[in-house]
Formats: sequence, structure tokens, C-alpha cells
Amino acid sequence: MKSKALYGVTALSLAMAGALPALAQTVSPPQVSQMTAKPITIAFLMPENSSPRYEQVDRPEFSKMVMAADPNAKLIISNANSNPDTQLNQAQSAITNGADVLVVDPVDGKAGAAIVAYAARNQVPVISYDRLIQDSKPAGYVSFDNTKVGELQGQYIADHVPVGGSIIMINGAPTDPNAFDFRNGALSVLNPLVKAGKLNISYTVMTPDWSPENAFQETQQALTRLGNKVDGVLAANDGTASGAIRALQAVGLAGKVPVTGQDATNGGLTFILEGLQSMTVFKYVPDEAAAAAQFAVALAANGQPPAGLVNAKVNNGKIDVPSVLLAPIVVTADNMNDTVVKSGYTSLSSICVGDAAKATLCQK
Repeated sequence: MKSKALYGVTALSLAMAGALPALAQTVSPPQVSQMTAKPITIAFLMPENSSPRYEQVDRPEFSKMVMAADPNAKLIISNANSNPDTQLNQAQSAITNGADVLVVDPVDGKAGAAIVAYAARNQVPVISYDRLIQDSKPAGYVSFDNTKVGELQGQYIADHVPVGGSIIMINGAPTDPNAFDFRNGALSVLNPLVKAGKLNISYTVMTPDWSPENAFQETQQALTRLGNKVDGVLAANDGTASGAIRALQAVGLAGKVPVTGQDATNGGLTFILEGLQSMTVFKYVPDEAAAAAQFAVALAANGQPPAGLVNAKVNNGKIDVPSVLLAPIVVTADNMNDTVVKSGYTSLSSICVGDAAKATLCQK
């Protein structure tokens, strides 16, 4: 018998007009009969609470999809609260408690190699989830095309900042390898414009822990240094965007310059409806969680990923890691209803709050 719950994810991907083509083309539900040959335990290790998506979306969706693949599976779920030592301890504890597979979203991409090494000594495979564990040999990697995320953000800035304009880049955490992929993707679009004299990157910084408060302070520093002469803010995600927006509000620039984001959080979507944030990059996390759950259950059951799931290889400094890469999509006020809302990822009642309730979308 095939798991009907997993069909719903791929059907949604197809319905979103190509927004998430990678998973829609490659994922097929695992055979539950194959998964019940032995009792399995899967550990899901999340990195932090700064981004609300992990506890609000990743945890419940991953749990649901593991249970859909194998109703008899046992789950061990932990959150490291931004501490790599804590995450290593959680991994060790999970293995002690019988984990057959670790699915790890690393606090620190390099420090995560210690988890992979420890797990290997105990014959436990590791799937790197969302963020790539570097300089190690994980069994797989499930994420979105992170370079593409940055390209989408960079292109939005390129299209909406006047020629000769000055931008600031509030990048992600220096411990997160994805943050460098986002930044490099954006720079692949922006650097040619800088060299041609059409754009100026006047301030750029990495944001410890993806903290909105750190992003607020960094944006304040940038505005002070530049005399408030800023024409755009490339913020790496909705959390850093919220910090940047607070700083822009203090000098009367909020809503007057484009601000990017990522993750399609309720807060970010509300800011977009209010006109304070310009866009976000939507990554349909339930598809990511579904792919990771299928990968993990199959590894635990028979040591191999489901047929057709892997669609890429990503080098982590040591090996080309078998990977599942999903496609992101730009969301603005114009297409929010047809993408994020219709997907069921959020609801109008969750984002049409405060001044956003006056937006056209919220009047439907």
C-alpha cells in the first residue's frame, strides 16, 4: 500500500504552476510494506529558534511524513538553540537511544562534520537537511537551490534600484553555509552591475545567528555610515529583513526602498502587504520535509534512498553529496494569493493583521 499523504505534497507542487518542479518530478511515495520489515528510529536535529519555521513547520511536517511512510517508526526530535556543542550532544544521545538515521540541520556547517564522524563510527548514516554539512561524508543532502534563492533576491534588487543606486547587504549567519550560497547567488547578479558602474554595494555584513536584532543594529550602522543614502536593502531572510525595516523606519525610509526577504514567514508576508518589505523567497518547506522523511525512512529500512528521489550532487569540500534540490519562487503582493496562500502554507487571517488588513488581498 502506498502512502496517500505523500501524494498530496507532489500534487500540490504540480498545481503550483512549476513553482516547485524539482520535487514534483522526482518524488514518489515509498512502499510502506518495505518500511515495516524492522522497527526504525529516526532523529531530526534542528539548529535554532531564531527562524520560526523550524518549530512551526519543519518539525510537524517532518514528523507527519515519517509517520506516513512508516506508522511504526520512532522519532527523536531536538533543537540545538544555535549551539553546535549542544547539537553534537543531541546527536550522540540520539544514537545512544537507538537512532538508525540522523537528519541534521546543522547549527554550524563545519562543526556538523563532527556529528557525521561520530555517527559513522557507530554505523549511523546522516542526512544533511536544509544546510549542507561540510568537509564530511553525509549519506545525503535535502534542501532548496540556495544559489538560486540569492539570484532571485539579487535580481529583484537589480530590477528595482535606480541606476547608480546604493544598496546594503544584510547577509545570513557566518556559521551557515547556506548564507554564503545566498550571498554568492545575489552577487552573481549584482557584481556585473557594480563593475559597470550601475550599482553600488555600499555595505555588506554577515548576521550572527540570523538574529533580527543583529540585523537591526547592522542596518543602523550602515545608515549612519552612509548618511541614510540607501536605495535598497538585500536582506537574506524575513527575520533579517524585519530588523532592517525597524532601522529604516527610524529614519523615515521604510516603504521607500526595496527590501528583500526569504522563507515567506507570516511576519514577512504582512510586511509585504503593508508595503514595508518588497518580496520574499518562498520555499515550500513541507516538500523539503517530505523528501527528507522519505530519504531517512528508506535509509533506515534498506540503506538506499527511494528510487528517483536524488536529483543532484553537491560538493561539500570532501565529496559530491547525493542531493535533493528543490526550486524556490519569488513572492510579492501581486502573486501572494496564488502561491503562498493557495498552497495552504499560510492563511489570510494569519497575515492580514494590523495595517496589512487594508491591503487589496485582505479585502477578498
